[in-house]
Amino acid sequence: MSLPGLLIVEDEVNLGKTLKDYFTGKGYRAHWAPDAATADRLRTEMGGDLDIALLDINLPDGNGLDLARLWRRERRDLVVVFLSAQNDPALRVEGLEIGAEDYVTKPFELKELTLRLERILRYRQKSVTDPEEMAFGKLAFWPRRFEVRAADGKVMPLSQKEAAILQQLLARRGEVVARDELIEDIWGTESFPTNRTVDNTIVKLRKWCESDPSSPLRIVSVRGVGYRLDEGKL
Repeated sequence: MSLPGLLIVEDEVNLGKTLKDYFTGKGYRAHWAPDAATADRLRTEMGGDLDIALLDINLPDGNGLDLARLWRRERRDLVVVFLSAQNDPALRVEGLEIGAEDYVTKPFELKELTLRLERILRYRQKSVTDPEEMAFGKLAFWPRRFEVRAADGKVMPLSQKEAAILQQLLARRGEVVARDELIEDIWGTESFPTNRTVDNTIVKLRKWCESDPSSPLRIVSVRGVGYRLDEGKL
């Protein structure tokens, strides 16, 4: 069975060609675009064959963040991973808020990038067996669509990691789930995240949980350990 279709958007020619050749050798159906215009044309040509987009942020004729916003609006299931030389926390947060599964800072090891993609694909494969919808009063969670509905009816996208954390907490509601356990299960040791990474990722989930004060799900911080998801009124 062939691996997913991959579109690499990278204006550095040597890196773009290297990534295309490397992932083609790994079995991916890999394509490379050096600019935003070519990327959008290839994305249209690939259609449903496009599964993963590796996006540089600074492009000669556009911005990878803008491409991600457009593409994710049209394809909620598209996996987006940013590859950028900019190690700016605000930029990283913006990328994740768009719904990117990961943000990889250049320079990076090809093996590390491969492991990150493999982890994302394993999670996506597992999510096929998840229920289509989980409802909690006015709140709803669609694991396969990577979306939640807040109490006001607004539907919000989740990144792969946000959805994975929510699933972990829901599956073990009432129990304390350690940060280290979330890091190992969701990020993997090859990504070298910190406890703060988990804390930042959970912010959107907490806002969603607490958007219905009449019957909220609550994510409680357990100091020095991790989180516990409770049900019941505040």
